[in-house]
Amino acid sequence: MIRANCRDRFTAEDFSFIVATLGKSRADSVSLTALLSDQETRDSILDHELLFQAILSGTAHLSISPQLYFYVLTRHVLKESGLPDRRLCDYIASLLETFSRTARLKSPAAPGDSAQPIQYLSDMMLALRDASPVQTFLIRAHAGNYSLFLSGIFPGTVQRRWERGAPDIGYYEDLGRMNYKVVAGHSFARTAELRDIYNALAEHFRDVRLALNRLSDSLLNIDDASHIPLLG
Repeated sequence: MIRANCRDRFTAEDFSFIVATLGKSRADSVSLTALLSDQETRDSILDHELLFQAILSGTAHLSISPQLYFYVLTRHVLKESGLPDRRLCDYIASLLETFSRTARLKSPAAPGDSAQPIQYLSDMMLALRDASPVQTFLIRAHAGNYSLFLSGIFPGTVQRRWERGAPDIGYYEDLGRMNYKVVAGHSFARTAELRDIYNALAEHFRDVRLALNRLSDSLLNIDDASHIPLLG
């Protein structure tokens, strides 16, 4: 299950990168102690324009974790879109980190003896008929996340597939919004402290999707989606 925890998983290399980047300017220099000791200070530092520019202009040998990479870039586009909540950003950055690894594009295992991951969104919805409460939560959360990732990061691929008869962007928006709204009311969302995030994603799905479109168009480097199943 994806959680809003990118900021909790930064590495020693990430902190060294931040200190070195901001240390280039005496006025903006920051100590490792400040980064590690106070969450509010850390969050403010992560919003620094110099950090964003350093990551944006970095080469393929940029020595930072995917968590830091996705968090800083996602934070930038979400703030521009009027979505300043850091936990929402943290969740979406975790989503991008997870789904950028193609092995995680399938849903949790289907109910039954086969326990095979579900590949298509339509099959995920069908699997809900025989799912346990836990499986229902995991499948619906995955369907919402999957819909957001595909429509946000690969809108061009969705459009090209739509021209050949696959679902359009509106389908993914509707399906994602609906599933986030349902899981927000689930007891597991409350236990995992994700209720507010799911509600925000249900309410602002299109705004987040458009922000991710801009991220994909101009800032992000994720491989082509031609191999990803996009059938509804």
